[in-house]
Amino acid sequence: MASNFDTLSDNAKRFIAIAKKDGSDVEFHTIITSVDQSGGAKGFESIATQSGGRLKNFRPQEDIELTLEGYAVEVGTKTGTTGNGFEDLLDDSLSASAGTDPLSVTGTHDRPEYRLILVKTADWTRTTAIAASNSAEKAVRWTYKNGHITNVVHSDTDNVVKFTITYKVAPYAKDGTSNITKESADGTRLLKAVAAYT
Repeated sequence: MASNFDTLSDNAKRFIAIAKKDGSDVEFHTIITSVDQSGGAKGFESIATQSGGRLKNFRPQEDIELTLEGYAVEVGTKTGTTGNGFEDLLDDSLSASAGTDPLSVTGTHDRPEYRLILVKTADWTRTTAIAASNSAEKAVRWTYKNGHITNVVHSDTDNVVKFTITYKVAPYAKDGTSNITKESADGTRLLKAVAAYT
């Protein structure tokens, strides 16, 4: 039987996976503390007519930005599917020589495409954002693809190093197909496993 909840609050577990195109999904929920979305409005302006009426002039849908905040003690993720840092998401240049050399990220002109997946669920047995749901799970999943990490900044305001990561995505691809999918599972309808991002 699915868990009975009316809000996605402290009763829900969160998952965040980020994948570079043609790469593997890396889970960041253990070091991310908040996610906020802005943009995406489908706005319009009205034009007054001689009769006192109004004509609607629709505007293109706005781009969407996700702002993530988190904490890390490394500049990136060398191997594996658990995220250890954020700097390599912006510059995509992580290197680690053999021996005692440090992990290193340098500035690049690269703009890799990323997919970002958010999941909130009452199923505390789930371990990844990309897994299928089970028959006892209520869950909501947001998938954003073909976007870019546009900024990674750090601050030390409260004597603890915090990172702010900005991910930006257009609502549609060049061919007009959607870059964003929103899904929910109610214990009967299930989330399917997410395929590789290619």
